[in-house]
Amino acid sequence: MHAPTPSTAREEWRRNPLLPVAAGLGYATSVIHIYGIGPFYGPVAAQFGWSRTEVTFGLTIATLVQAVGGVFIGLAVDRFGPRRFGVAGLVLLGLAFAALGSTDGSLLNWYLLWGLIALAALPVQASVWTSAVASRFTAARGMAFAVTLCGASIAAGVFPPMATALIGALGWRAAFPVQAAIWLAIAFPVIFVFFHGRYDTGRRQKTEDRGTKPADLPGASLREGLTSSVYHRLFIASLLFTFTIIALVVHFTAILGDSGASPMAAAGIASFIGWFSLAGRLGTGMLLDRMPASLVGAAVFLLPVLGCLLLLLGGGSFAAMAGASALIGLTLGAEIDVVVYLLTRHFGLRQFGGLYGGLLAALSIGTALGPLAAAQVFDRTGSYSGFLWLALGFMAASSIAIGSLPRGRAAFAAH
Repeated sequence: MHAPTPSTAREEWRRNPLLPVAAGLGYATSVIHIYGIGPFYGPVAAQFGWSRTEVTFGLTIATLVQAVGGVFIGLAVDRFGPRRFGVAGLVLLGLAFAALGSTDGSLLNWYLLWGLIALAALPVQASVWTSAVASRFTAARGMAFAVTLCGASIAAGVFPPMATALIGALGWRAAFPVQAAIWLAIAFPVIFVFFHGRYDTGRRQKTEDRGTKPADLPGASLREGLTSSVYHRLFIASLLFTFTIIALVVHFTAILGDSGASPMAAAGIASFIGWFSLAGRLGTGMLLDRMPASLVGAAVFLLPVLGCLLLLLGGGSFAAMAGASALIGLTLGAEIDVVVYLLTRHFGLRQFGGLYGGLLAALSIGTALGPLAAAQVFDRTGSYSGFLWLALGFMAASSIAIGSLPRGRAAFAAH
């Protein structure tokens, strides 16, 4: 078999106009336990007398499991297609998130419930949604990825104020299942109808796609990718970036609250992250299709440095908090777009799921350890300032790792 006949960006969007939208809604749902959990930390910790580290460790469990299982799920997606994983996994994750409201005050029970989330989140990891989009978009891949990954921006913008409002109206126990039910009612129908990758098997597969699979395409083997220095730099950049950015997002309402903002004001300012990340993703998508991706990534990865400085030196003013939220959001809207785009351009689609699963391990480890480290810094010092200074160094190192990638022809043919 041969790679699909090249087509223009306009043709790709005409053939699959709603696939990136459906994938974006799936991606938003798949991170509900990351972007939607922040407002629950305070009420849960206050009711049971837990520290922020103890409450946050549940998220650490979930993301470490994802780090271990990411490569295996990616390889399974390469073989069977992403649809069956995404559709079934969303329902399971919604049920697992809803179950957090049933915790009985025992830390063991809390961690076991997070163990269910860990398992449910495996089949809806980012490689599921991006692999379907990558299989149908080549010329417009940068913008198609941007639309898909806007799901995280939507999650960061919608889930914190939604959770805060539901907690205020219903209490935190009822807020968990109600939030899950509302979001699944919105997202699931669109995903069920429009989420079909080129290599999904079954009755709905398009005639021209039957019999094709990623292994037929040009690109690196799993071994070639994993041993490449380009891949190693992508891994390091992913690890350092998510360690800092996810910690900032998860603890952002708490950081603002400690600076004097009210709960609703903090949630509102934190929602700026989501809305500015939408602009960051779409803007980055356009730039990726027109400029060297490594330079685009190196530039946007430095924006949180300014955001952290505003939080550290802004004196708790609304302007400083809002500015920090905007800068962090712009970068949050670019990081995975850049990493996934560079992965497909350097290594092709032949083993995209498996290779992205490896990078997902880095993303998951950073997601697991960053929020926990920030919580530890707060518990030990009574302030997030130490973590904000640490974030400055990590963001600079991440930018260097991305900016040093080769900008010439990729070693492997990529489509």
